[in-house]
Order: sequence, then C-alpha cells, then structure tokens
Amino acid sequence: MDAYSEIKEGEKGAWVSIIAYVCLSVLKLLIGLSSGSAALLADGLNNTTDIIASFAVLIGLKISRRPPDHDHKYGHFRAETVAALIASFIMIVVGIQVLIQAVQKFFQPTIGTPSMIAAWTALFSALVMLLVYRYNIRLARRINSNAINAAAQDNRSDAFVSIGAFIGIVGSQFGLPWLDPLAATLVGIIICKTAWDIFRDATHALTDGFDETELDKIKETIAGTSGVESIKDIKARTLGNNILVDVTIEVDGHLNVVESHDISEEVEDRMMIVHKISHVNIHIEPTETED
Repeated sequence: MDAYSEIKEGEKGAWVSIIAYVCLSVLKLLIGLSSGSAALLADGLNNTTDIIASFAVLIGLKISRRPPDHDHKYGHFRAETVAALIASFIMIVVGIQVLIQAVQKFFQPTIGTPSMIAAWTALFSALVMLLVYRYNIRLARRINSNAINAAAQDNRSDAFVSIGAFIGIVGSQFGLPWLDPLAATLVGIIICKTAWDIFRDATHALTDGFDETELDKIKETIAGTSGVESIKDIKARTLGNNILVDVTIEVDGHLNVVESHDISEEVEDRMMIVHKISHVNIHIEPTETED
C-alpha cells in the first residue's frame, strides 16, 4: 500500500470519529440540559470541538492525497499537520469556556443534583469512545498515520473525560453535589491539555523537529548495513505520515560506482523493512584514508 492509499484508508478513521462524536454530543447536550448536569454538558461541548477537529483532520487527509504539482514538489502531505494545528486552537478556546462555566457554577447559591440518567449517559459514551479508540489505534498502526494516531489519543482522552463525568454525577447523588461542577472543571482541564499536546506535536513537525531516539534507531540500522563504513551526517523530518531521511555515508573508496550504488540500495531496502521509511536521500563519500 503506497502513501496515498494509506491516507485514503485513514479517512475511514476520521469518519468513524465524526459519526460517533455527532451522535454522542447531541445525546450529552440534551440529557445534560434536561438533567442539570454541568459535567455532562461540558463533556458534550468537548465532543462538539472533537467534531470540528475530526473534520479538520479529514480535510487535511483529503488535501494530503493530492499529488505533487508545480509548486508542491514534495506533495501536500503536511496539510494534515496544519489541520491538526488549527484544531488545537479551536479546542483550547472551548476548553477555556468550559472552565469558566464550571467555576461560575461553584458560586451559585445552590448546586442542583443531576439525575442518574446523566451518569448512565456518560458511562455509555465512555464505552463507545473506547471502542472507537481501539478501531483508530489499530488503523493508525497498520497504515503508520500520525494524524489517525493523534485522533485515537483524542478518542481515549474523551473516554476518560466521560468516566470522570460519570464519577462526578454519581458522587453528587450521595450529598456531594459539588462533585458535578468539579468534574466539569476537570473536563475543561483535559480539553486544554489535549489541545496543548496536539499544538506541541504539530508545531514540532512543522518546524522539522524529529524524535532523537527514533533518529538513533534509524542511524543504527544504516550503520549495520554491509558496506557502510561510517555515517558522516544524518537528518530526518516528518512530512504528514511520511518520514524523510537525508544521510551521508562513507564507503570503501576503492569501490566502483555500481558497488557503491548497491550499498545505497541495501540501505533503502533495510529502511523500508525495519522502519517503513521509503523516502531516503543517500549521499555517498569515500572513506578518508591516510597516505
């Protein structure tokens, strides 16, 4: 499966998230309003931001599938990363709004106790999102998609948010009504934290940042290739769900062009097999020898 086919496959995960979020957000907002649960309302608002974020990922994936053109020689793979960055801004705004509303409810003269239907709705939503998480994380690992992996992590955090709302609502039934707005406050904090994580990862990728531990593993694979005397320089960056590697290797200076080319092909094959990296730019230099 090539990169474009993998991106198209990833769109299925985005649609699964969108459908789940639309259904659950409507359910939570209706039940939250009728039952008077601040935690469930906050959870429902969280899911509305997830709808927007999932659509942003979907649009980004669709743009990423566009082939290279005259002014995008590397293709449009970074579109999904830009979409994730935009989604993080939307999420942080809603997260702050949820926090403000939750804190305001603490200072109301009386804090009502929501009905148990709100608790069962939150628990049901948590189970649904855990199933969506399992689907998306398996899909992300199969197609090696950073965007779908981020969506899966968001799915899991949403399940935890709903579990927190369930605990808060149940606690309010036992004479602790302040647990409901407290759960809403925690929901707001989780929304902001998730938004920050997405923002940090997106900006790291867009500024050509790359995990140093992963780079060391790539370097180890190349260094272990037969014929590679040493690695003079190596760099890597992400481009959507692709990794681009630029490496300068030193080989025996007495080798001819064909033999040197065979070594570079072996490096490319090993990178694909071990790391699933198909974009490798290899520069070969002869090993420096003393006269």
